[in-house]
Amino acid sequence: MKKAVCPGSFSPVTNGHIDIIMRAAKLFDEVTVLVVTNPDKRCAFTADERCAMIEKALKGVPGVRVDKWDGLLADYVKQNGINAIVKGIRSSSDFDYEFQMALANKSLAPEVETVFMTADPQNMYVSSSLIRQIASFGGDVSDFVPKEIVPDIEKGLK
Repeated sequence: MKKAVCPGSFSPVTNGHIDIIMRAAKLFDEVTVLVVTNPDKRCAFTADERCAMIEKALKGVPGVRVDKWDGLLADYVKQNGINAIVKGIRSSSDFDYEFQMALANKSLAPEVETVFMTADPQNMYVSSSLIRQIASFGGDVSDFVPKEIVPDIEKGLK
């Protein structure tokens, strides 16, 4: 069984994230969307809230599950028999950061491959921080996130 993980802070999950997850689900038997703790990022929602929003957005998608982790990604993949880490890339700056992380993960978990997927052009400018900013000022985020979670975002960021 080929298993992949799509890790991220997902604060909140965007249509760009969902696109990458759905594309990964076509390539792997099982995809875990992993809400991770990143000490360099400010999250607007708790890990449990982020997991709940992702589960709402992906309800009924076969082969996809949601989990959370507060530790090294390399440890998670080894403990869970995961073959690949899937990361979405929007820009060259994303690539520079993710390439560095891929090299570190390869050193810590040599048996695990990192797969980069380019963002769909319509999602290239969308980021969780953009969503947080728009929502915090009462703007409409419905074009950028799954419709199922718009109320959660509006409630959590007002």
